[in-house]
Amino acid sequence: MATKERNNVDPHAALKTLRAALTDAGIVLPSLRVDLASPQLRLIELGRVRSDVAARLAEAIRQGVARDD
Repeated sequence: MATKERNNVDPHAALKTLRAALTDAGIVLPSLRVDLASPQLRLIELGRVRSDVAARLAEAIRQGVARDD
């Protein structure tokens, strides 16, 4: 569940952090951007990706979750 504190994250800062983390994992999401259509929602558009990129992203998330256990 989102908290008020987390809801106030600057989307541009979040985008920069996410892009850096993805780059570290060898993953590029070409359509990654801040959604300017709804600024009050602070949305990040992840865009469409090839299936191999989606599989690598899933693996990176799994590895991160395993490290946190």
